[in-house]
Amino acid sequence: MKILIVNGPNLNLLGTREPEIYGTVTMEDYLQKLQSEFPIHEISYYQSNIEGELINRLQKDDFDALVINPGAFTHYSYAITDCLKNIQKQKIEVHISNIYKREEFRQKSVTAANSDAVLSGFGMNGYRLAILSLK
Repeated sequence: MKILIVNGPNLNLLGTREPEIYGTVTMEDYLQKLQSEFPIHEISYYQSNIEGELINRLQKDDFDALVINPGAFTHYSYAITDCLKNIQKQKIEVHISNIYKREEFRQKSVTAANSDAVLSGFGMNGYRLAILSLK
């Protein structure tokens, strides 16, 4: 199975950004761990701070399942929401922190309605749990 992991804005700073919330592991290091743990899957990764670039990547349709952390776009991007609605594949939304324990504006996900499941608050392990749940 070809699994695409997509991260939104500021998640390129994982490992250094607010380590008390996001931890100290970079996404590149964690991706290597995932690829070695799930060798039967082809896991690719894409990150952008730009909404349109994320949508362009999602529309390439070269994957079988999607794990997405839209970052701040989670809370207000109807463009990404519409894009997800048109992807007829398994989609799991992941949030490293528990968004329900954060600021009020972070507690609402407009993208979740077009995902099959949402994992929030499991740290980087949320990506692993998402892959485990894919059929």
